[in-house]
Amino acid sequence: MQHQSYQSGPGPKIVAIGGGTGMPQLLRGLRAYTENITAIVTVADDGGSSGRLRRQMGVLPPGDFRNNIAALSDAEELMTRLFQYRFADSDIGGSSSELAGHSFGNLFIATMAAVTGSFEAGLAECSRVLAVRGRVLPSTLEHLTLCAEIGLPQANGQEEWVIVEGESNIPKARGRIMRVFLKPDHPRAYPEVIRSILQADLIVAGPGSFFTSVMPNLLVPSVRDAICASTAPHIYLCNVATQPGETDYYTVSDHMHQLRLHAGEAFTTVLANETYDVAIPPSAYGQWVTLPTPDEVINYQLFTGDLVDDQQPWRHSSTKLAACLMALYAELTTEKR
Repeated sequence: MQHQSYQSGPGPKIVAIGGGTGMPQLLRGLRAYTENITAIVTVADDGGSSGRLRRQMGVLPPGDFRNNIAALSDAEELMTRLFQYRFADSDIGGSSSELAGHSFGNLFIATMAAVTGSFEAGLAECSRVLAVRGRVLPSTLEHLTLCAEIGLPQANGQEEWVIVEGESNIPKARGRIMRVFLKPDHPRAYPEVIRSILQADLIVAGPGSFFTSVMPNLLVPSVRDAICASTAPHIYLCNVATQPGETDYYTVSDHMHQLRLHAGEAFTTVLANETYDVAIPPSAYGQWVTLPTPDEVINYQLFTGDLVDDQQPWRHSSTKLAACLMALYAELTTEKR
């Protein structure tokens, strides 16, 4: 694929859907190609600092928004350090601190939401203050609970099916995820998200935690319908490595099978990593997400490239991923003409 630069203009309108730690990697790379980036982020997070603020202040969980705002800020290095700063578990006198475990970025976004009167207005002001190139939007403004139907292995070799509620509890169950769903099950999409999708030149989902960061956005019915209605290329960016408790032993085809079950025809094209020449440390993630075997029949369009970070091979390289994605975008749009 040929590398194509868009530095001379604002660039194509790209919508990225997901959350977690994977999306900021993509956004950092995309900034070299376009200023028209809209990141659509899940609001189902209920763990850690985000979960505490959600319960105590009634705000949408700010964690994923924090990560993506920092990635799109013109002062990214400083903003990342500032936004990711976590307060110590105890104060100077050794007493437990009420700020313990909170990140500064989460508190900043929650405070901005309170000052402006709404979460979406708070996000817009955060982006303005931090000179963000692009937008970070919630897929919905409704408070959601992510649930999963999970098969838990039993001593007799059978599986017991259970319902697990709460995004942070799903990976902890360490079972086989059969499906995920939302409560309430038909949340209304944030209107600006639908507008962005329908006006996009390119729509991508991932990378990131498959069931708990990417999928909750696609379970919002209007978001899924808008993607299917769009004439822009829709590309799923498959994770480089599996995630324990979510996608153990998953292949690219396993990811695409679950995407079709949950999101229909929203994504039938995938960009996946093709290099597996180094070992993944046991402390990182489980296994490589492998490509289809030569004799496997697939019902999706597959594109591959070297996408891994040389220093952390279980993660995507921002520059490699963005370059390969933009080359694929140019190829697909040329084919349509």
